Amino acid sequence: MTYTGEVAPGDAADVRDLPHLTITKLAVDEKMSNNCYLLQCRETGEQVLVDAADDSAALLRLCDSRLASVVTTHQHWDHHRALAAVVEATGAQVLAGAPDADAITEQTGVEVGTRLQHGDVVRVGRCSLEVIALAGHTPGSVALRYDDPEGHPHLFTGDSLFPGGVGNTFGDAQAFATLIDEVENKIFGTLPDETWFYPGHGNDGQLGNERPHLAEWRERGW
Repeated sequence: MTYTGEVAPGDAADVRDLPHLTITKLAVDEKMSNNCYLLQCRETGEQVLVDAADDSAALLRLCDSRLASVVTTHQHWDHHRALAAVVEATGAQVLAGAPDADAITEQTGVEVGTRLQHGDVVRVGRCSLEVIALAGHTPGSVALRYDDPEGHPHLFTGDSLFPGGVGNTFGDAQAFATLIDEVENKIFGTLPDETWFYPGHGNDGQLGNERPHLAEWRERGW
C-alpha cells in the first residue's frame, strides 16, 4: 500500500518504508487526534517513538523491546499522556527539549533523561535525527530532521508546523513572532521543497507547498 499519512483514531497505522528507516504513523484519541510516530532502523531494528500521546496499549502493540527512547516534542498534556506507561513497560529513555523538560516531568512523573538542545543528534540504530529547537508554541518545542541518504529529508514537527500554518500561540503576538521566525529560518531556510513533514495532528505536508504562504502567515498573525 502507498503511504498517505492520512490516519484517524481507531484506524490502523500507516507505514512508510524508506531504504534505512521505517516510519509508522498512528493517530490516538478521538477528541485530540494526536499523531504518534514509531521510527525503526531497518538494519538494527532499534526504535524511537515520537510523542507517546495517548493509548499506551496501542503504542505498545507497535513497539517492542528494541524501543530505545521516547522523544516528547513539547510539554503540552495531550502529547505525553501515555509516556509513563510506555516507559514503565519498555524501560525506554525519555528525551525532550531542555526548556520543556521540567514541565513534562511535573505533569507525567517521568524524569527526562536527556534535555535536548538545538543541533543535538538522536540515534535510531544506524540512522540519525537532528534536533531543531523551535521556540514559540512552547519554549522547548523540538522538531526532528531525518536526512534520507537516498531521497529527501523527513521532518517531525510536533505542533510547530502544520499544512496551512505554524502552531497555535494562543493570541500571544510575541510568541507568534518568535515561532514564525524560528520556522522560517530553521526549517524553510535550511530544507528543500521536497522535505516531507509530519505534524503532531492531522495530515502530513511538504515544504514546497507551504513556502509560498509564509508572508501570508506572518501578515495574518497566526
